[in-house]
Amino acid sequence: MTKDFRLSRRVLLQSGLVLGAGTLAAPLRAATPLKVAGIHGSPVENAWNSVLHQALLDAAKEGQIEYVFSEAVSPTDYPRAMSQYAEQGAKLIIGECYPIERQARQVAADYPDTAFVLGSSTGPAGDNFGVFGTWNYDGAYLAGMLAGKMTKTNSVGSVGAMPIPEINLLINAFAEGVKAVNPDATHKVSWIGTFFDPPKAREAGLALIDGGADILFGERIGTADAAKERGIQAVGSLIDYTPMYPGTVFANALWGFRPILDAAIADVQAGKPVGRDYTSYGLLKEGGSDIAYVKGVAPAEAEEAMEKVRADIKSGAFTVPADANEPK
Repeated sequence: MTKDFRLSRRVLLQSGLVLGAGTLAAPLRAATPLKVAGIHGSPVENAWNSVLHQALLDAAKEGQIEYVFSEAVSPTDYPRAMSQYAEQGAKLIIGECYPIERQARQVAADYPDTAFVLGSSTGPAGDNFGVFGTWNYDGAYLAGMLAGKMTKTNSVGSVGAMPIPEINLLINAFAEGVKAVNPDATHKVSWIGTFFDPPKAREAGLALIDGGADILFGERIGTADAAKERGIQAVGSLIDYTPMYPGTVFANALWGFRPILDAAIADVQAGKPVGRDYTSYGLLKEGGSDIAYVKGVAPAEAEEAMEKVRADIKSGAFTVPADANEPK
């Protein structure tokens, strides 16, 4: 990544990777497209960033926004990228601030007329700094229910980036889903210490398999490669990995960013403060996340039980436990 952050004017249309805008929310229309900048800490092909990127591309295609973006921006360069986009006239900046929570809030304070809505492990600040978390743990719980009835070794494993709250929620929910249907099953976690290192995630997955796991939950890209190599089943996260790993990935805990993006855009267009938490727009009951699975891989009774819980989550009759503590 060069120091100019690849300030790109691309609005190329790509195929949908997650739940589409038509599924999640009706597109918002504006006479003049809102200038929106995306700052991605990883390459846009990284699963999490691809979800944000696709939602922004879709909004640009609809004429709702004018979208520019930078990718693979390092934590040391991130505050400067925020400042550059604010000075270039972006009205809304979307991105992430997990490694630079304090610095990001300082930049937002320096540019009170620019709205910032970033992925964060902490809360909003002032009128112009909003946050969101990646709450696709409903889908992870449901996938865990299927995995718990599929495991033959009674051992499953998860590969995660690092134990931050959003990732802890996801992995803990998967483990709880497994135990809800199979109390005797054990669950192990391996951390790779970074958000994007597919070879390292593969190695972590292989180690879990060597330890007895016969189903892997891949919070990080690369986990399914280990599962494919050893001929076991895997669960994907954020996007649908099934087409890329047929016969290996049987379920995915999907997350869609469009409801969060639409809510933030609506606030900016209405002149409302964005200094709030947008996370809940990503929940299953709000249409922001779900499970995608290949029917017939898990036992029929497991699928039926899972679908019952899925319907209960949608209706509000059941709430998946939200445990942000580091998985043990």
